[in-house]
Amino acid sequence: MNEALIRLDDIHVRFANQAVLEGAQLQVHRGEIVTLIGPNGAGKTTLVRAVLGLLKPDSGTVWRKPKLRVGYMPQKLNVDPTLPLSVLRFLRLVPGVDRAAALAALKEVGAEHVIDSPLQSVSGGEMQRVMLARALLREPELLVLDEPVQGVDVAGQAELYRLIGRLRERYGCGVLMVSHDLHLVMSATDQVVCLNRHVCCSGHPEQVSADPAFVELFGQDARSLAVYHHQHDHSHDLHGSVVTAKPHIHGPNCKH
Repeated sequence: MNEALIRLDDIHVRFANQAVLEGAQLQVHRGEIVTLIGPNGAGKTTLVRAVLGLLKPDSGTVWRKPKLRVGYMPQKLNVDPTLPLSVLRFLRLVPGVDRAAALAALKEVGAEHVIDSPLQSVSGGEMQRVMLARALLREPELLVLDEPVQGVDVAGQAELYRLIGRLRERYGCGVLMVSHDLHLVMSATDQVVCLNRHVCCSGHPEQVSADPAFVELFGQDARSLAVYHHQHDHSHDLHGSVVTAKPHIHGPNCKH
């Protein structure tokens, strides 16, 4: 198992006497993509805020790797249309970033052509790539991506998920994603955490999509949407770990 980056145990959060999280658990390791799914109001954003240190739970423990570098991509960025802000100036709001660093980050995500464009003029897909480039400028060990494909068409969504996978491979970082895109996300993640105030089920996508709690939460059609295509010559245990096959020993009654 790779190095743990974050670990949250038995997290409880209440707002105005209303339970938002009840005993939630989450962990992300280096090189792993973990996707948080759940209906609206399930507590996903609250759990992400706890991961980022923006919210202190009422009870439970939050552990982070010492000096953990986190790159965060918010769900949406609202920019005043009258604000004279180019993509370059926006990226240079990250301390220590010059044009060369901004251009390199944009090239990583395939958006170098918008570097001098007004931020308000870029398309939805370009904006998501700019936000991802901004997160990369922090040289993160952990990427936290809140609805990273929001406002992007289906073809663009698939490409963004592939890009996130390539960035994970290139940098060896852990990735925590929040997503509603069941039809794509199951093929783009290593672990799924299904949240509805508490963790209903979690594990490898193949196990989660067959879990009764998953079907109850998302409906009978969810299993067909959440098809996880994974060609492999091995099996997984209940936690999603690879089970090593035992070598076959030929005996006196063996037929091959």
